[in-house]
Amino acid sequence: MRLLTRARMQAGRAPRAKRAADFDQAVAEFFMRMALEEAAKGLGRTSPNPVVGAVLVKSGRVIARGYHRRAGTAHAEVVALEAAGTKARGADLYTTLEPCDHYGRTPPCSQAILDAGVRRVIVGSSDPNPKVNGKGVARLRRAGVEVLTGVLKDEADRLNRPFFKAMSTRLPYVTLKAAVTLDGKLATATGDSRWVTGEQARERVHRLRDQVDVILVGANTVRKDNPQLTTRLPEGDGKDPVRVVVDSHLSLSSKLTIFTQRSPARTVVATLEDPAGRKAKRFLAAGAEVWRMPEKNGRVSLEPLMRRLAKEGLNHVLVEGGAEMYGSFLRAELADELLLFVAPKLIGSEGLSWTGSLGVKQMARALTVGKLSFEQVGDDLLIRARLSESR
Repeated sequence: MRLLTRARMQAGRAPRAKRAADFDQAVAEFFMRMALEEAAKGLGRTSPNPVVGAVLVKSGRVIARGYHRRAGTAHAEVVALEAAGTKARGADLYTTLEPCDHYGRTPPCSQAILDAGVRRVIVGSSDPNPKVNGKGVARLRRAGVEVLTGVLKDEADRLNRPFFKAMSTRLPYVTLKAAVTLDGKLATATGDSRWVTGEQARERVHRLRDQVDVILVGANTVRKDNPQLTTRLPEGDGKDPVRVVVDSHLSLSSKLTIFTQRSPARTVVATLEDPAGRKAKRFLAAGAEVWRMPEKNGRVSLEPLMRRLAKEGLNHVLVEGGAEMYGSFLRAELADELLLFVAPKLIGSEGLSWTGSLGVKQMARALTVGKLSFEQVGDDLLIRARLSESR
């Protein structure tokens, strides 16, 4: 696949294999990558549903594509089938996730595939939803449709980590994102943090916001930085995620930007205080929701908050600060992924460390991260690490 040209991809033609033995796998991966590109268009927009992409192929050519746009709308397979019309008969359907086999807000995709006369279905991921979980594939096979599963499974699974986690644990997938100096500092001793990283890294963060369901920050971050926590892309078509501020005692001013700047997205304040009390009224008047959460060590307990977000159908939470909040998620073992944008700058020991206290007194007890990857973003370095797999 690394040798494919962009022209071939755009033309929708599969590569010609030199050996018949590896032709089918090469073709399957070629078209599945197209389906993955379709699925990615739905990131941040489909929760509580997964993201799914589909491509219909006939005689080696793409005849239709589709992706799931948001919950309650047609699934990717149906979008592609409707676009193809009668041409779908005898075609191959590539889908990044196993077709559903139950009635929800929409009819089952497995039946739509059979009605359209598709001859073969190629699947990326299995669906862990108990209402699906092999049933879609089983129905197709019983009806005589050839089904090939597990094509580019790792890539397909990666797209739906938040959905898979929410389905299995009733907790959202949590990404910790921080911009730090080379010596691991969020800000100077005076709290100045604008800007740690360069313009390209900051744009990348806005693209990340566009693909998540929630941005969560602590009260100290809002107090010091007065952020908007909105998505601002150069092309101007970004989606604002739900904005959650953890303010245990409602100490913030309701005149801060996050409360006064209107956004199509909800703004939530998680607190220990009474939502009907005097302190809460100013936030409610500003259009925010006030959620009273259980207490742990004098602060909002994060796990019940995460469970409520998942119950609200919000599968992916992006934590953007500050140091105490990062430390709290790490200590509670609620974080799944770490994204560190590292700038080629040094502040020194008086700067603010990004993690806060982790209570580690022996090196043998240090938190070890897994699956490290590195990417240059402008002058900065993006470090990705998996946290949940290293526990």
